[in-house]
Amino acid sequence: MKSMMHEQLMYASYFAPRGRNRMYVLGHRIGERYLSPLDRLIGVIGDAGAGKSSLIKGMFPGLELTNDDDGVNIRPLPLLKNIDRGFFTSHTYHLDVRFELAFTQLHSLADAVKKALEQGKRVIIEHFDLIYPILEMNADVLLGVGGEVIVVRPNVFGPFPQEISSVVVNTLKYRKMAHTAEDLTEQILRKDYAAILEFNHRDVHHGFVLEYPMELDADLKEVEKEVRAIVDEGLNVSYSDEGHIRIGNVTWECTGPRTHVKNTEDIENLRIIPEYKYDPKTKTYLIIGQVGSTENLDGFQGICGDRL
Repeated sequence: MKSMMHEQLMYASYFAPRGRNRMYVLGHRIGERYLSPLDRLIGVIGDAGAGKSSLIKGMFPGLELTNDDDGVNIRPLPLLKNIDRGFFTSHTYHLDVRFELAFTQLHSLADAVKKALEQGKRVIIEHFDLIYPILEMNADVLLGVGGEVIVVRPNVFGPFPQEISSVVVNTLKYRKMAHTAEDLTEQILRKDYAAILEFNHRDVHHGFVLEYPMELDADLKEVEKEVRAIVDEGLNVSYSDEGHIRIGNVTWECTGPRTHVKNTEDIENLRIIPEYKYDPKTKTYLIIGQVGSTENLDGFQGICGDRL
């Protein structure tokens, strides 16, 4: 059944969740559902802050990334070091093309990848779209990480890396807007409405969902006005550490500190749905916000109930 799923996979798409732990879990699920032990070349595409490293760690537990979000940079690159030895000692190698271009020419990286593949090794390549024109072979599995996570198994007709890149690079900006708007909304709820109840995150197209066990004593129209006022202030947003961001002068706990806009003014067309939505399955109340275009507002299509 699994082999048939692998052979027939054309395109799978998931909401890209916020937070490192949720991305780990999604990566693990994708690995179980779509990877084959025979896959040798895995291409990962996406801009900075998209969560590529976390997704890879979820898919390949224990894999040592050569350049990750923790600032760990392994030198010399194991893939190149093994070429000098004449053989490859590991089964799986990681390569961040954008990072390695500061040290190594693209054709040298492509030659190393080809030699590793010839010896039956597996290579996971971040920014695969940069090396593809030189490598001249598509990946067994392509993953795009932006506003959504896309999984494809290309054939001779594609899809090709640049096609995936054009999608995920454009959608990542909405995910960053939504994450920052979500944190601003939570700030207002806690500060002005004492909303200290535990809550869960859900995902929605170009937006966010806060899930509470009871309806809050907060007028959502007023909450939207207050959040919009902060957006209009043009406060700088910056990474603080792996558990916090900084918005203006406020340090705020955040599970996805790298996936944010640089300034609150970068959030486009913020709106919060003016009424709470009750989910009878989970018996919880949802606060729904969206950014960007007004598509998918009717019926709130696209809400994901998978609370990783």
